[in-house]
Amino acid sequence: VQLQASGGGLVQTGDSLRLSCAASGRTFNYRSMGWFRQAPGKEREFVAAIRSGYTYYRESVKGRFTISRDNTKNTMSLQMNNLNPEDTAVYYCALGNPILSQLRERTAYAYWGQGTLVTVSS
Repeated sequence: VQLQASGGGLVQTGDSLRLSCAASGRTFNYRSMGWFRQAPGKEREFVAAIRSGYTYYRESVKGRFTISRDNTKNTMSLQMNNLNPEDTAVYYCALGNPILSQLRERTAYAYWGQGTLVTVSS
């Protein structure tokens, strides 16, 4: 399995970006896909996940970010609206089969993309 993240860039506060993650290989065995992010000097943190059609978000992005998955195309997207400087980070897509209680834990995911940098200027 391979994951390829794309769509990052430099934007201003209040702007929008759409991240994409293209998956290849035997992905049908994995029910959950997620986005994590890592800001400079900080640990990688959960952003959003989609599992069997249900979506989950960290509190700070609820109402601004929308995760979606297209199983026919083996892709996942993260629509990010109303971005602010606190959203600046490298964003990683992930694939795995975490149980529901571990959905927000990076160690529960088996495969990772290479990351795409999102920079939000004030």
